[in-house]
Amino acid sequence: MDPRRKTGKNGEEQGISPSALKMRMLKKLRCTQRFEKLAWLAGAKLVAGVDEVGRGSLFGPVVAAAVILNPEDRIRGLRDSKLLPPERREVLAAQIRDRAVCFAIAEVDSATIDAINIYQASRRAMLQAVQLLSLRPDHLLIDAMQIDFDCAQTKIIHGDALSASIAAASIIAKVERDRMMRELHEVYPHYNLASNKGYSTPTPSPYHRCINLFYQCSQLRKTTSGAEAQFISSLIGTSKLVP
Repeated sequence: MDPRRKTGKNGEEQGISPSALKMRMLKKLRCTQRFEKLAWLAGAKLVAGVDEVGRGSLFGPVVAAAVILNPEDRIRGLRDSKLLPPERREVLAAQIRDRAVCFAIAEVDSATIDAINIYQASRRAMLQAVQLLSLRPDHLLIDAMQIDFDCAQTKIIHGDALSASIAAASIIAKVERDRMMRELHEVYPHYNLASNKGYSTPTPSPYHRCINLFYQCSQLRKTTSGAEAQFISSLIGTSKLVP
């Protein structure tokens, strides 16, 4: 280690954020088909990688994808979607859609996230993505969790940086969620969703529960009456939901 670098009690470099240290660590990991090969050797025929995006966001849905890659058609360049520039993600997402055996995408909205918590919402989105696959997988490779699906499962910490199938799922889920955020940016331009994708930033960031209330207001006006409807209408009229 460079003697000029200062380290903290845990050996971490001072002045570097935990997220930056994590990204540095992820870049050192090799994304391969090692876990897929182990599943194939165990007798699996249809191995699906599963991942979600949006779990750490303040706004919008959590989106999950499940992908069964073709063992005879290796897609080069697959890795954790967080490590790829947007343009490269788009290229790889198109290749995954064209060349995978099958894939599926599912989402769980912000109201459900608030009702059941983000962890359970992530598991639900993953399960729905697997259930939407046109072929039933016989082994799941999942990034850091398991779901209620009746087949063999391998939970892999940092799976999207280690498994090609999970990386493929993370890429198409990320591309799909980013597309949704760009569309919502047209509805809520003051939150700059096209840029921050619903994550916290130093510039105007979305406030999940306020925007969720705002998002439902057109329906609430039709289905509520009395004091509740007047309160919601007053919030909109005075722009109290806009930072």
